[in-house]
Amino acid sequence: MSFLRKPTPAPIPKTTDAKRIATFYAILLVILAVTQLFTFEHFLELIASFDLSFGDQFAYFLGAFIVTVEVFALPFLLRMPLSPAFRSFSMVCGWFAAGVWFDISLWLVLTDSTVTNVGFLGTVTDLMPG
Repeated sequence: MSFLRKPTPAPIPKTTDAKRIATFYAILLVILAVTQLFTFEHFLELIASFDLSFGDQFAYFLGAFIVTVEVFALPFLLRMPLSPAFRSFSMVCGWFAAGVWFDISLWLVLTDSTVTNVGFLGTVTDLMPG
């Protein structure tokens, strides 16, 4: 009896559009994660400058969490052979990545923040919120 589950192949996508969308989202997440990791120290300071409700420690945790979730979402999107539990975990990470960035963008717009960079591409390129 094996303690660890064996990896299983990904299910066949129902449409070709689903495969294209997943590949596009995976490419987008790779670009986001690489640019955020390229200037990670400045990225954490950028997240802390958003004046989130729970303080700087939460902002540093959130910055690390964002990058980690983006990386863990890739195996599901790239249809790698995974165990069923990790496939579900990777899928949830894909939703978390989009949800966290949506929440941060919404926070910056609703609080009428004077931030000049939302942080999608880390501090490599400035992207205005809104």
